[in-house]
Amino acid sequence: MDMRAGTNTALGRVVAVFGAAHPHHAYVFANRRGDRLKVLVHDGIGIWLCARRLHQGGFVRASLMNEALTQAQFDALVLGLPWQRIGEAGVITVM
Repeated sequence: MDMRAGTNTALGRVVAVFGAAHPHHAYVFANRRGDRLKVLVHDGIGIWLCARRLHQGGFVRASLMNEALTQAQFDALVLGLPWQRIGEAGVITVM
């Protein structure tokens, strides 16, 4: 998706890919360099489009498309942290 796109274009992309934008879901778009995110959120009443740009480093992108994230993973992703290490993936079992 073009990162210059607005709310209607992002919503159209979500509907084209997923068939609908479901309430209480967030849809994340990232640019190729991985330093910008747009998050489309359907809060049950309306649509929010949020943008985040990092001045240094980049976001760690999902390896699989349509991957569901936990709330903690989503929070880490938006902050630019390695979200894959949050939750069960971050459990240390061998020392």
